Amino acid sequence: MDHQRGQLGGNELCQAQSHIFKHAYSYANSMCLNSAVQLGIPDVIHNHKQPITLTELVSSLHLPPEKTNSLYRLLRLLVHLGFFATTKFNTNEGDLEGYVLTPSSRLLVKSEITNFSPLVRAMVDPVMVATWQSLGDWFHGSEKTAFETAHGVEMWEFCGQNPKFSHTFSEAMASDSTMMNHLVGECKAVFQGLNSLVDVGGGTGTIARIISGAFPPIKCTVLDLPHVVANLPESGNLSYVGGDMFESIPSADAVLLKWILHDWSDEDCVKILKRCKEAIPSKDNGGKIIIMDIVMDRAGDGQDAAEAKLILDVTMMVMVQPVS
Repeated sequence: MDHQRGQLGGNELCQAQSHIFKHAYSYANSMCLNSAVQLGIPDVIHNHKQPITLTELVSSLHLPPEKTNSLYRLLRLLVHLGFFATTKFNTNEGDLEGYVLTPSSRLLVKSEITNFSPLVRAMVDPVMVATWQSLGDWFHGSEKTAFETAHGVEMWEFCGQNPKFSHTFSEAMASDSTMMNHLVGECKAVFQGLNSLVDVGGGTGTIARIISGAFPPIKCTVLDLPHVVANLPESGNLSYVGGDMFESIPSADAVLLKWILHDWSDEDCVKILKRCKEAIPSKDNGGKIIIMDIVMDRAGDGQDAAEAKLILDVTMMVMVQPVS
């Protein structure tokens, strides 16, 4: 680069163009990933139990043969992105190339306990996409969030008025919560000694069910908005309460805030934490608040983790966090 005149050389121009192309078209990555989930590609590969050829995949997906090349091109991108991989394997017909799952696509298999397919579907839902398209207008407007710019009301009110989207969003959050299945065994010290716990904003109770299953003595209560918890089945040590965490939280030994505080401004977080303090015994008497959330700029974050956190931070600003 000619720093005196600010001019780029040919190679730098091409690199800059590629960088712009990559990010301007990055929504295509999301849409292609979603199409793979819609088609059930991770499930077919998983159920095949061995590398699956392109021809076998087309047949298993019941696609028209003339779409074979199109599927190949879709998979070529998703392989490049790390969602699938290819491998050579021996058959009676000689060496063939087949597709296999990667750690990422294993999390998209619908039959598995941890299944992030609902999260993928929710993030490309037209309601979400329209919100992002309103981001530029929001900066010039007076609405609290870009979601309100796009849809006329704040997100939680919109969910109350639109059961279909509310269900889609709740499923996405529940799919993320299933990660607790893999973590609860490593967190015994956190839950031991508790007799009761309230999962604030716990949705349909995915995490509460996992905790109550792993620690039967703990009576778990899920607090969420009335339309979220209405008619959900209860069990011996799991119950649901419809309410508002800004007004009051049921009394318990501990309060769990999993992916809650990042939805709100600092002032609102203080209000939530005050309600939590009112609901639990003192620290000396065993009361505790358990917070599971994102920590920005954490030392040791890899490139993917750091970028994911930055994206999620902006997502919160766009969707739910009012202007401070």
